[in-house]
Amino acid sequence: MKRIGRIMVLGLSLFLSGCAGLTQQGEGKAWKEPVTGMEFILVKGGCYEMGDTFGDGYEVEKPVHEVCVGHFWMGKYEVTQGQWERVMGSNPSQNKMDPQYPVEKVDWNDAQEFIRKMNQTTGKGFRLPTEAEWEYAARSGGKKEKWAGTSKEAELTEYAWFLANSGERPHPVGQKRPNGLGLLDMSGNVWEWVQDWYDRDYYKESPRKNPPGPDRPLVYRVIRGGSFYDRDRNVRTSNRSGMIGPRARNQFTGFRLTLSAP
Repeated sequence: MKRIGRIMVLGLSLFLSGCAGLTQQGEGKAWKEPVTGMEFILVKGGCYEMGDTFGDGYEVEKPVHEVCVGHFWMGKYEVTQGQWERVMGSNPSQNKMDPQYPVEKVDWNDAQEFIRKMNQTTGKGFRLPTEAEWEYAARSGGKKEKWAGTSKEAELTEYAWFLANSGERPHPVGQKRPNGLGLLDMSGNVWEWVQDWYDRDYYKESPRKNPPGPDRPLVYRVIRGGSFYDRDRNVRTSNRSGMIGPRARNQFTGFRLTLSAP
């Protein structure tokens, strides 16, 4: 019995050690990366109907198809200019007004270099989310949610910076209401790079479990979420844009990070 007791104490000690830095936040857990101060929310995996579930989207959002994703940590906010500067030592953004503004004018390759340096410094395995992970997180864990946090058009200004309320400029992260997982600015503010190559017909052949995107190099990469300069239709959670090459830089596009979870 004493040996069993020691084993139970050791197991509890290891569990608590593994949870160091995690804090309860709503129904999920939050973790703060100490080097950059980046905050992450635990997204519990599951299955959902990915694509244009409301029937008013673009053809590239069809067909609606079931997708299952594993657990992962998603950045609570878009990567900020201050966080970028701490890792990279410079700020490429066009709108340099505050360290809390989202970094922009970064291409897909720039994001990968940021990730490489951050992983080298932290010893973690940060990456861009897949398109399927991004939509699942934006929709508060795969709910039928038109925008990140709401399906009511009258409430959209409470959740997103877009053409109707942004003054045609980005804003500091975290000023709007979060979605059901505690994630902010997933609709609007700046577009967000994801990992996938863009294939307008990928939904017709997408695997059900953890789809990684097309397995061959193509011309464009996917961006998600819309920006401060987009109409309400383009900041929907199912909207996918891919007419942008991996070396394209503009003031409308940034990114957020993810980290796989056991």
